[in-house]
Amino acid sequence: MSVYNPQKGRLETIDAVFTDENTTWFDNGKQSQDVYMITDFEGDLLVRELGYGYPVRIYGMCRAAIGFDQRKAQDLKNLYA
Repeated sequence: MSVYNPQKGRLETIDAVFTDENTTWFDNGKQSQDVYMITDFEGDLLVRELGYGYPVRIYGMCRAAIGFDQRKAQDLKNLYA
């Protein structure tokens, strides 16, 4: 899948697997910019919104570090993207 890498300032292709062990899904979103899921991926965090945009890869972060919190994930995405 393609993800936006803000540290490189471009899209990159990764091979991610989404499971109950590495992903938290949120089903309370209503707008396209609401965070839909967060995933731990190779020591980084993937933040995906409901809309058609690319997930954002945030280096050195994990779901546990933000308390599995949707709002904190949204804040991180807004900060880096």
